[in-house]
Amino acid sequence: MIEVVNPADGSVVAAVETVTPEQVKDAYERARVAQVEWSRTPLSERVACLSRFRSLVTERRDELAATLTSEVGKPITQARNELDGVVPRIDFFVDHVAGALAEQVVFEDEVGGLREVISREPLGVVVNISAWNYPWFVGSNVFVPALLTGNAVLYKPSEFAALTGRAIAELLWEAGVPCDVFNVLLGGGDVGAAVLELPIDGVFFTGSYATGRRIAEAVAASLVPVQLELGGKDPVYVADDVDVASVAAAVADGAFYNTGQSCCSVERIYVHCAIYDEFVERFVDAVRGFVVGDPLDERSYIGPLTRAAQLKVLEAQVADAVAKGATVRIGGHRLEQPGNWFAPTVLTEVDHTMTVMVDESFGPIIGIQAVASDDEAVRLMNDTRYGLTAGVYTSDETRARAILAMIDVGSVYWNCCDRVSPRLPWSGRRHSGIGVTLSTLGLQAFTRPKAWHLRSG
Repeated sequence: MIEVVNPADGSVVAAVETVTPEQVKDAYERARVAQVEWSRTPLSERVACLSRFRSLVTERRDELAATLTSEVGKPITQARNELDGVVPRIDFFVDHVAGALAEQVVFEDEVGGLREVISREPLGVVVNISAWNYPWFVGSNVFVPALLTGNAVLYKPSEFAALTGRAIAELLWEAGVPCDVFNVLLGGGDVGAAVLELPIDGVFFTGSYATGRRIAEAVAASLVPVQLELGGKDPVYVADDVDVASVAAAVADGAFYNTGQSCCSVERIYVHCAIYDEFVERFVDAVRGFVVGDPLDERSYIGPLTRAAQLKVLEAQVADAVAKGATVRIGGHRLEQPGNWFAPTVLTEVDHTMTVMVDESFGPIIGIQAVASDDEAVRLMNDTRYGLTAGVYTSDETRARAILAMIDVGSVYWNCCDRVSPRLPWSGRRHSGIGVTLSTLGLQAFTRPKAWHLRSG
């Protein structure tokens, strides 16, 4: 059994029974058999199942949001936003799966009677090891296209979002997806390790670089597709030609939404020295206005950290920065109350000798550094092991595109940040991962191409 603990007050929400290694193996064997039949099920029927799942998510949104808040501490309004955001993602996959799976004739010689055709086939039985910070978002990026394209899924939700993981499975089964096609495996790291020992056909993981690397190493010998959606140290550069007040508020939201627990949260800010002082003042004012409180309270914007262990990480980053000359403009400490609470924190006079500017924070903490030019901003934005997202705020699109073209990341933003679209591919570079979710590329990631050489007569 594992206990589901409410991070807001430390109370036990529920006890959940975990699976054994023998049950993991049995789930795999059942999935292997069921996948063949699922892949032969007409696409229209698979689409109908996922469309019913979409309807159930919409109908039970408030109940599902309350469950999510109780186990990960996400403020209730943001939990509802996550549920609302799942709907257009499902719609995109449903609307585009037929095109992604369509056979493509790439050559046709009428004289010689030769045709060359590319078809797409499902990978088979895939593993989805999902995350706790956005279990609906990051989970649906994997299991929805996987199921639509004819795969069976061994779904291992984070132990910190076990109730939500179980709810996802129950809704899929109610929608008509066979339980052997979508298997939920509740448990901790030992369950994840057990499933990786099986002859699976693909691994799709969302989480930290350290765990992602261990997963890649564990399955390297099998040469199966591995997709790793990992962390980021996502930078934003604020140029000298912006409306400072509005940009400061927008970037503060990008840094502190979901209590900073997003892989694409703004994690470091560079501001042109011409507007630096005003920006810092406006930014701190915005952060000061964030309501920290009970995540079930509609007014709360900042909730607790989901994982208690992260409190020590944030304390260490603050201590390191202060020891090296940084200034704490607001926050910088735990909140002395039950649960996993850390005060929203802004640090200035920071540089890249400090861990807060180079290591992932994953919490309500941000460093703001002054730069003298666009070139200096580019150099600092690229000074990282990560490569997930980067943003630029300027009134000049040409300037923004020139800067963003030089940043080595998978997603770039002009005058926005912390944004994900189902229409665009989501990918990381270096320590931010490998592979693609979302867009039509994210659908085809769950398929293998087959080359057909067809000659008549």
